[in-house]
Amino acid sequence: MSQAVKTENPDSQYLIINEPYYQEAGDEISLYKAAYDSRIPMMLKGPTGCGKTRFIEHMAWRLARPLITISCHEDMTASDLIGRYLLDANGTYWQDGPLTTAARIGAICYLDEVVEARQDTTVAIHSLTDYRRTLSLEKKGELLHAHEDFQLVISYNPGYQTLMKDLKTSTKQRFAALEFSYPDAETEATIVCHETGLPRETADRLIQVAKHARNLVGHGLNEGISTRLLVYTAQLIQKGIPAVTACQMALVRPLSDDMDIRETLEATVLGSF
Repeated sequence: MSQAVKTENPDSQYLIINEPYYQEAGDEISLYKAAYDSRIPMMLKGPTGCGKTRFIEHMAWRLARPLITISCHEDMTASDLIGRYLLDANGTYWQDGPLTTAARIGAICYLDEVVEARQDTTVAIHSLTDYRRTLSLEKKGELLHAHEDFQLVISYNPGYQTLMKDLKTSTKQRFAALEFSYPDAETEATIVCHETGLPRETADRLIQVAKHARNLVGHGLNEGISTRLLVYTAQLIQKGIPAVTACQMALVRPLSDDMDIRETLEATVLGSF
């Protein structure tokens, strides 16, 4: 788990001081660094739990830049991102939102699962993703020019695309993109062992369960078993929970309520353990 610095410098509360473990699967580190050096806005595409958030935490640590993460949801308004006037005993005062704070201090601003936000809210980021690099604080009467170190990053799960939940083309074309997927078996086993201390043989068996489940995507499952769920399962096993029970808790039951799919997954677990 990454930890933030607590000092008198207000910017430092967003700095990550302990290296977040990340196992590179390709050349994504060098590609992202090149994009950051040019301050190109970035889109991280991939299924849930495949390491997008851990990657951006690792890159913020590697680049020694503050990181401000915003978990997007359907009720989020532009004011939640930008800021609003608040009232206290002394009257009204302006409170910057997380996007505005990031633009002021030169942080990496990470909008996690941006597709969950309303489209009229995501439009607010457009002026920060082109040559202008500005943010209009209309209620405050201020045009904020982003700090030279500021970068906007969004994550996006193409598997959840629908007519109602998708990014506008005008938004997508403002970003360069890196695609993430589940790691290969060797890399994924290494991640599970590093994160939990699970013996390699047991980790390999978990990876085989995940492999079978991912083959069901499009045939009853919307998404496969994520690396995150494998880590949860390994943590339960390390706490003394029998492997089959741990798999049922963290792999089978969260993934589907369809009894046929669950029976198929449970049979795979029993065959592996």
